[in-house]
Amino acid sequence: MGVGRIEGRVVFVPETIPGDLARVRLVHLKERLGYGEVVKLFRESSDRKKRSCPQAFVCGGCQLQHMDYAAQLRWKRQRVADAMERIGRLNLEVLPVLGMEHPYHYRNKAQLPLGKSQGELIMGFFQKGSHTIVDLDTCEIQHPLITKLALVLKNALKELSIEPYDEINHVGVLRHAVIRVSFSEEKLMLALVTRTHDFPGMNELIGRLTGEVPELVSVAHNVNPAVTNVILGRQTKVIWGEPYLMDSIGHLQYAISPGSFFQVNPKQTEVLYDLVQEKMQLDGRETILDLYCGAGTIGLYLASQARTVIGVETFAAAVEDARYNARLNNIQNAQFHQGKAEDWLPKLLHQHGPIEGVILDPPRKGCERSLLETLVKAEIPAIVYVSCNPATLARDLDYLASGGYKVGQIQPVDMFP
Repeated sequence: MGVGRIEGRVVFVPETIPGDLARVRLVHLKERLGYGEVVKLFRESSDRKKRSCPQAFVCGGCQLQHMDYAAQLRWKRQRVADAMERIGRLNLEVLPVLGMEHPYHYRNKAQLPLGKSQGELIMGFFQKGSHTIVDLDTCEIQHPLITKLALVLKNALKELSIEPYDEINHVGVLRHAVIRVSFSEEKLMLALVTRTHDFPGMNELIGRLTGEVPELVSVAHNVNPAVTNVILGRQTKVIWGEPYLMDSIGHLQYAISPGSFFQVNPKQTEVLYDLVQEKMQLDGRETILDLYCGAGTIGLYLASQARTVIGVETFAAAVEDARYNARLNNIQNAQFHQGKAEDWLPKLLHQHGPIEGVILDPPRKGCERSLLETLVKAEIPAIVYVSCNPATLARDLDYLASGGYKVGQIQPVDMFP
């Protein structure tokens, strides 16, 4: 998204990049900022390239596909640097972004909403900023096996006359198809999300899918009867095949259940985890806290280098996944607790004595202030902060710096080319 200024306002213009010269129509103005749309492009930036997917701007999945990949990485680095300076008031070294050699077909998961258009079943992705479904048969950033299963599924649903969900009238059956793929084993897991417990045609559908897609090893049924934007409901049951999809990151195997949190870019996840391991500088004698640990993937990755790893996660299902993955990899020096990180941190500091290092991997909203306050008071020697949001990272680093911590280099990793 390009940025310009008019009459003191910052104006954001989708589908442009730095270096473009364009005539822009203002479509929405606020007191200090506005949004515009391109009327005519007079001069293209040298960093602009032709989009390889005609739906790139429509579905919202590849908003930078019109920008050369090297330029994307420079732009992302600058976004991080700007956040550190403006929000965190920190003058830090932001290193060049670690990108991918082949930034395509890297996603291991697709969440595909279903609906109807002109009486025909459609399945794809939501249009950017709306719940209008863009009917897609291919995607350049997801693993090809996901595309293969999605096409067979869509055709089978049409032929079996299985009704897709209508979110306006809250009728119909099938809401979403969630497809996961194991990069290491090239196997697939499918979760079918329905409005009702009753799923007419389910057995015929499974027979069709397993007959045409031999890579499919697990099918789950999730029921979500609520009027909501949340994809998965509370009830999930594996109705055919294996209970887990197995995948690996580096030296570890992970069991992935239908509702598991697992990074969608496994190749860059290994880059990220190796970086965390490098920055922690472990020698095998440390007790490490993995806060906001999810399914324990980072903590387990570091367990062979530490004396003890202790993870904390809010969601009970993720904690169970973490414990299962510890057993799967015969890791005996890791333990996981369910609850809020800010509540558990004081207990763990009291129970386990000196803590040599903490890994922070919070959601987009960043860390709770009370947790940061506890860290500052405890004077933990080393903190590695993994963030998916430069703005809240900058805010939290500002607080830690004001509490006496010296903030080192920022190393961005491109998880979503």
